[in-house]
Amino acid sequence: MKRLYAYIILLFFCLNSWFVIAQGQFFLKDKVSEKINFEFAANLIIIPLEINGVELSFVLDTGVSKPILFNLTANDSLDLKNTKTFYLHGLGADGKIEALKSSYNRFKIGNAVGNNQDLYVVFDTDINFTPRLGVVVHGIIGYDVFKDFVVEINYSSKYIRLHKPELFKPKTSKKWRTIPLEVYKSKPYLGAEIDFGYNSKDVKLLVDTGSSDALWLFENKTKGIMPNDSLFFRDYLGKGLSGSVYGKRSKVKGFQLSSFNLKNVNVAYPDSVSVDTNKIYKERDGSVGGDILKRFNLFIDYNNKKLHFKKNHYYKKPFTYNNSGIVLEYNGTMFVKEEIKIPKTDGYSLNDEMNSVKIDLSFSHRMLLKPMYRVVELRKSSNAYASGLRVGDILLSINGKEVYNLKLNEINEILHGKTGRPIKLKVERNGEVKTFRFKLDNAFKKNEPSD
Repeated sequence: MKRLYAYIILLFFCLNSWFVIAQGQFFLKDKVSEKINFEFAANLIIIPLEINGVELSFVLDTGVSKPILFNLTANDSLDLKNTKTFYLHGLGADGKIEALKSSYNRFKIGNAVGNNQDLYVVFDTDINFTPRLGVVVHGIIGYDVFKDFVVEINYSSKYIRLHKPELFKPKTSKKWRTIPLEVYKSKPYLGAEIDFGYNSKDVKLLVDTGSSDALWLFENKTKGIMPNDSLFFRDYLGKGLSGSVYGKRSKVKGFQLSSFNLKNVNVAYPDSVSVDTNKIYKERDGSVGGDILKRFNLFIDYNNKKLHFKKNHYYKKPFTYNNSGIVLEYNGTMFVKEEIKIPKTDGYSLNDEMNSVKIDLSFSHRMLLKPMYRVVELRKSSNAYASGLRVGDILLSINGKEVYNLKLNEINEILHGKTGRPIKLKVERNGEVKTFRFKLDNAFKKNEPSD
């Protein structure tokens, strides 16, 4: 998508003062910086974004050049300005998708305001990341925020801070490192070194805060970028704007960024059918995503083309895979009967000697709406599949815990456990409750799924 560089200068007079606003730019009128807390789900940053007075939730995604809205419901009332049909391209096998381009919208992030903003709206109901994340997400935004601020991302404390570029001063502590960024067609790229075990390669990677994975690499025999033949498995990699993405998952021995060297790092190689290399920056070798980026606190400076970063408490956490082979998604809600204790209205007695009141409790029940999770992907080489679990099963409990009391990321932490950990699942299938037991296996035990 080409960025429109037409700017309209508007003069506003207010209490004997005036200021200038350029079309498509965010600004902070009085403050030096603005702090915004974010929700962190599946290694993704979800921030509140107000569009034309309506507060929505957007993924902060350095991998997109224009904001995209894709999850409007009947309860969302949004006044869209100056619309026309447009086409978007994204990862996935289905190619381009139709969207509505809306111009002259007002965005607000905290106290940072952007007037005359473009917005691309997708009405395809299949484009919806909320079920896979377990939290509401209405869209994605990237370049429009990063171009106007130095964006601080503090993964440790879960906030971003928008700094005015002209007032920003880089950290001087020895804990911080600084490397150059290349901003090409509104997207940031960095250089890193990858140790494949059999050789090491310098690579150019898209900085992609909108990817949950650690690394994505594009297979290239000429460059020597290939998965280890004895250490990979085929898997569902994720969902792009143009459909589901499949490929190979593997490991690399090391990933070096400046003086930081991460070991035994997860890597995914998307199938060529999911990636149109003709539309990708020819020097790009892949992406560095949230599972690596979260291990650092960052300052991303598009204007000066620099990335400042230091390691945080996530740095030493191991890179894990979903050894269960199960992918769940939020599947609406269900009514659950919950037992509650209530005091009897006439059931207390006064003990004069102890000067105390004794309250008798009785039990009652109430019906509550609770989240429901469904199996949407299942690796056929997994022990879970061998035990009888199938796509479409509704999860009721895991290891004795009712799943409606758990968040999706809490369930996924269990499924990412160590090989050999016993798992007991209770599911509902066609109105019948079934129980399955299996142990988490090694995802690399088979290169290809069984029939």
